[in-house]
Amino acid sequence: MFLRLYDWVIELSSHRRAPSFLAALSFTESSFFPVPPDVMLIPMCLARRARAWHYAALCTLFSVLGGMAGYLIGKLAFAWIEPWLMASHYADTFVSAVEAFETWGFWYILLAGFTPIPYKVFTISAGVVGMPFLAFIGGSAVGRGGRFFLVAGLIRLGGEKLASRMRQYIDLIGWVTILLALIVFAIIKMDSS
Repeated sequence: MFLRLYDWVIELSSHRRAPSFLAALSFTESSFFPVPPDVMLIPMCLARRARAWHYAALCTLFSVLGGMAGYLIGKLAFAWIEPWLMASHYADTFVSAVEAFETWGFWYILLAGFTPIPYKVFTISAGVVGMPFLAFIGGSAVGRGGRFFLVAGLIRLGGEKLASRMRQYIDLIGWVTILLALIVFAIIKMDSS
């Protein structure tokens, strides 16, 4: 299952418009779309290692811009999306995120940039609680940038060896990632109860 998706994304990542797709995915994931940009960033860095830093910067820029959109959704339009959000499987995570923002602010958004939890939950929550906008942008840039540059750096260092190993173990990596996301979700859910 994951191998087929991986091969398809590798093929897509070599498309001439791949950087535009990566930018769009980075923007939408931070405000409303559920797929993280890493699924395109990794194969694009593998396909063109010399452009890895450029792709990480593109991801960071558009993720922060998308985060700003998510912040504005939380600040200006939360009443419209609140019924949907509270009925979704993101409700408990959202409530926990709001509480954490009130306590930790900048540090929370910075750390949120590294988590497997969809970033939009954090950006919308930051807008709802009225986190200072400049602190939000700074924390987002450091957190998201740290994540994307770390991924790009690992791919750049690992190169073709990493590419062949990733393809060989992609199903295992996919299932382990899902398992880790479920564990993190369970821990957050237990903390919120």
